[in-house]
Amino acid sequence: MKPSIPVIPVQQARLYEDVLTLTSIQPPRHYLNLDSLNAIAGYIAHELGKLNCKVEYQKYKAQGREYKNVIATFGDVSKQMVVVGAHYDVCGDQPGADDNASAVAGLLELARLVNELQPALSYGVEFVAYCLEEPPFFATPFMGSFVHASSLKETNTQVKAMICLEMIGYFSDEQNSQHFPVNALRYVYPTTGNFITVVGKLSQLGLIQKVAGHMREVSTISVQSFSAPKLIPAISLSDHRSYWQCGYPAVMINNTSFYRNPHYHQPTDTIDTLDFDKMEQVVKGVYWAMVNI
Repeated sequence: MKPSIPVIPVQQARLYEDVLTLTSIQPPRHYLNLDSLNAIAGYIAHELGKLNCKVEYQKYKAQGREYKNVIATFGDVSKQMVVVGAHYDVCGDQPGADDNASAVAGLLELARLVNELQPALSYGVEFVAYCLEEPPFFATPFMGSFVHASSLKETNTQVKAMICLEMIGYFSDEQNSQHFPVNALRYVYPTTGNFITVVGKLSQLGLIQKVAGHMREVSTISVQSFSAPKLIPAISLSDHRSYWQCGYPAVMINNTSFYRNPHYHQPTDTIDTLDFDKMEQVVKGVYWAMVNI
């Protein structure tokens, strides 16, 4: 029997406030600015601490410095869990509104929704805000997501699915605003960059379709899905890759990044470039997918 769809009260004001906090901190939250990273980790932990969940830091060292993941746990994760994650660091001297404050705001709002709506789940949920997704640590064991995924593997924790939020705030209604790694894809996907994508490995097509399908049930935004062999670089450019490395099923929710957003890794990646109406629809869709996965 198909579950009835509740009202999913995503609050744009909270999304905006979270993005504003992350993008306003100076100096920017990249790996050399530990005070800024710690301040943002503290903000995330404070917001999650308002909810009825367990909140903790997962601390680890890279190049002699200490970094932190922030983890919020709802329900019993000892038998099986769903992981929802987003990184809070930036690549350089940039505000990082889309990359990746948008996703952190989405992560916090999803946790608030779970706390408010209290869905009846047969699995626990961990929300994880990661540090060190960006260079020079990308694709290394020092990625916060790899630290988290490895810790789950070491304890033989069952992960039903991992959902990675990566750049969910930038959209464009201009024609031909969407670009592609292979030109032939323009005949398969929209050429206007006003959709969200569910991305994953070809071998996990069922999970991709399930997540995308549930998102479409509640979202007014167009939800596209993209699956490809793992050897295609574009599908593994975020924290979900760490869970693949540990043998866990994972997908990425993404607005196609630099194939659409001209502000990617630039000082112009500012809050005024984001579309909070569409962000709201993305979060609403991810919530529904997360509780029905």
